[in-house]
Amino acid sequence: MPGRPRSQEADAAILSAALELLLERGVEATSIEQVARRAGVTRATVYRRYPDKGRLLIATVEAAYGNPPAAPEIRDVEHLLAGWAHALADPRQRRLLRRLYGATDDLPELVAAYQERFGAHRDQARTRVLERARDGGQLPPGTDPGVLLDVLTGAVWQHLVSRPDTTTADDAERYLRAVLHQAGYRPEGERDANR
Repeated sequence: MPGRPRSQEADAAILSAALELLLERGVEATSIEQVARRAGVTRATVYRRYPDKGRLLIATVEAAYGNPPAAPEIRDVEHLLAGWAHALADPRQRRLLRRLYGATDDLPELVAAYQERFGAHRDQARTRVLERARDGGQLPPGTDPGVLLDVLTGAVWQHLVSRPDTTTADDAERYLRAVLHQAGYRPEGERDANR
């Protein structure tokens, strides 16, 4: 018979402890030893599952985000704004995103794994939404959807570092809407009223 089956309780405790430590201390200050201690398991138990800290933290981030669809369905710009605002109103999500952003130099493979698993497909869906908005007259005809997505992503990061974690979804949406307004975005009703 193969070896003893892994304990699902230990798996969950390890990932939970790693996420807590990542949020509290960041990538550099999180270690396998600390994760083991907080999870109530031995270091060997952690190493059997994850041979290094990088793979442990990649699994931790994947577990934190669950299993979202590979290509999210974003109906239109309003849906896009609401989704980002919802994420920006979640204090835990805000801290995790800041920790990921801060890991660019210390653990680039973590950022690359996050981008591959979650970022690339989302960016493609967001770009298509902005293309449809431009083609439908909600954005100026010369709008480059890729550049506008970069501007919006930069605005999200700016919000993460300059606004308190107590921000509401309404506040975050107003902020993102103001950025889009500067880029020439006019929602359907507003565009019709200006004709």
